[in-house]
Amino acid sequence: MKLSQFKFKLPEEKIAKYPAPHRDECKMMVLHRKTGEIEHKMFKDILDYFDEEDVFVFNDTKVFPARLYGNKEKTGARIEVFLLRELNRELRLWDVLVDPARKIRIGNKLYFGEDNSIVAEVIDNTTSRGRTLRFLYDGEHEEFVQSLYALGEAPIPRFIGRESEEQDLEDFQCIFAKHIGAVTAPTAGLHFSKQIMKRMEIKGINFAYVTLHCGLGNFRNTDVEDLTKHKMDSEQMFVDAECCRIVNTAKDNGHKIVAIGTTVQRALEASVSADCRIKEFEGWTNKFIFPPYDFSVADAMLVNFHLPYSTLLMLTAAFGDYDFTMKAYQEALDGDYQFGPYGDALLIVD
Repeated sequence: MKLSQFKFKLPEEKIAKYPAPHRDECKMMVLHRKTGEIEHKMFKDILDYFDEEDVFVFNDTKVFPARLYGNKEKTGARIEVFLLRELNRELRLWDVLVDPARKIRIGNKLYFGEDNSIVAEVIDNTTSRGRTLRFLYDGEHEEFVQSLYALGEAPIPRFIGRESEEQDLEDFQCIFAKHIGAVTAPTAGLHFSKQIMKRMEIKGINFAYVTLHCGLGNFRNTDVEDLTKHKMDSEQMFVDAECCRIVNTAKDNGHKIVAIGTTVQRALEASVSADCRIKEFEGWTNKFIFPPYDFSVADAMLVNFHLPYSTLLMLTAAFGDYDFTMKAYQEALDGDYQFGPYGDALLIVD
């Protein structure tokens, strides 16, 4: 497959700027892989496609307020700092992106907060935009992180076309989010409300959770035409014994496994063994899935409508069949569907 095969024109007005008023009230397109049928539903209808003892697998990573603004020493220039990950707890080292990058060099100090209560020093250049910052803070680690996060805002992607608002700190978070570490939400999970999950519980559907801390690589441009040469950013991932037990038991008994989002699909495929059962995993993954690909675990997948050229679209096309997926995307473009993290849902079933 070539990058150019994932090109389509996405009008700006098709990108949802805000979530639906209620999480579970978006539209949902349903693709039936075996028959080629396409249905147009509402997300609340999702339970009609699954039965008792089927398993929904969620990503319980938690997004932190990763985007903050500081001022450069001497000049006072406003600098956006996007926190990617903590590199060293004791030394307060963080891997970050800075913008505008051309103004920031090793040795520069940045001041954060109205009272300049947090100071950081640039100690390394890792990429053209990336830097390593050492935060100069004398308090306890928990106090430092709490103070740092208090200065940040929800890291909604720039392509949404607006600035982050206070409500995004809640909206850009799954209701089951638990483990802090993501700089973007596993967006398919954003559709689930407490009411939907209660209905699932009543119906006897089981839940399993993986943790994959979603990085900015999900939105990074793919810059090679030959997809076999693309390298995904590594992301930290955890699959525990309880998740393995729930998923493997369901597989053994012939029940469906539903991957909620591309991150869950990647986590399942990164932790699967030769017998198509998942095993415990703790580490990092840069697994890149694009067509053609034989999936070993999930029987169905829920995703959002993603952007052209994105690795998220590529994985969706690998699961849903390239031609069928692109046909569905054209139908979404022709119809009243919204794209992006706050957009509508796409359910792929057999």
